[in-house]
Amino acid sequence: MAGNAYGWKNNTPPEAAVSALLSPAESLAGRDLCSIADLSAAEMAAILELAHDIKAKPKEYRYSLDAKQMVMFFEKASLRTRLTFEAGINTMGGSAIFVDQTQSPLGERESLADIARNLERWVSLIVLRTYAHETITEMAEHARVPVINALSDQEHPCQALADFMTLEERFGNLRGLKFVYVGDGNNVCHSLMLTAALLGAHFTAASPKGYGPKPELAAQARRIAEQTAASVTLTQDAAAAATGADAIYTDVCTSMGFEHEATKRAPIFKPYQVNEALMARAATHAVFLHCLPAHRNAEVTDAVFDGPQSMVFEQAENRMHAQKALMALLLGGRR
Repeated sequence: MAGNAYGWKNNTPPEAAVSALLSPAESLAGRDLCSIADLSAAEMAAILELAHDIKAKPKEYRYSLDAKQMVMFFEKASLRTRLTFEAGINTMGGSAIFVDQTQSPLGERESLADIARNLERWVSLIVLRTYAHETITEMAEHARVPVINALSDQEHPCQALADFMTLEERFGNLRGLKFVYVGDGNNVCHSLMLTAALLGAHFTAASPKGYGPKPELAAQARRIAEQTAASVTLTQDAAAAATGADAIYTDVCTSMGFEHEATKRAPIFKPYQVNEALMARAATHAVFLHCLPAHRNAEVTDAVFDGPQSMVFEQAENRMHAQKALMALLLGGRR
């Protein structure tokens, strides 16, 4: 994105300038969200604070994005992401345009730079659900309007926003929360790890050998954690990780794009199933989370998925509220 009136490249001001001139909420206007790491702890808190307010008082925000248009290019199938973005902007006065890219990856017919230079003249916001993370960062580099990562092979930041919003509803302040992710160290895991670090929570990922989160992203999360009194732990011991946990999270063991590995992965991930025995190791007040869709009785048993500790549908609902807050802040929307 081009510089703004202050001359900041990509509309991203130096941290010192933000603290001197803008509130955390104001600093997000005109920005992209390609990665959770694009946010400061204060900006993360501002998004979640607004999300709670929008959920509680939706009528007060019904014209916040009046006449704003969002285009969504999706290379991967979607239920929650597409519908929550569309419903979200529609209920704030804007409109959504959906482009199905499942048969033709972005950049194949026309360069991403050229696509970006067209889109910025027509719409206010670009939302991408892609395979390659570089597709999102390249679009953000060339477009003069905000770009949101609605899922890439590296991250799923909008999911993490909704998940930690859900945890705030249950627990309040999340500093010191013991958050345990069990399973594949995938895109969802990466965004959860970075978000936990920003919010001062203690994050543990329990994954089979060779299937943990990317080392460079774990290192990035640990650098953030040093500033927030959080911690990031990687282990192969799911039972030990779950002991005393406040929240246990899992995802499918074979993400989109890796379907050819499903048969190989099934026996490797079987010991990492979230079942009643694993949940019994957590704190009595612990909750179960899943980004959905779930493969029932694979990575999680029916007893846990449908049980009293499960908050999976609260998470799904909060996708819309968190994304409404994100769109409002990136587009400078007001009540």
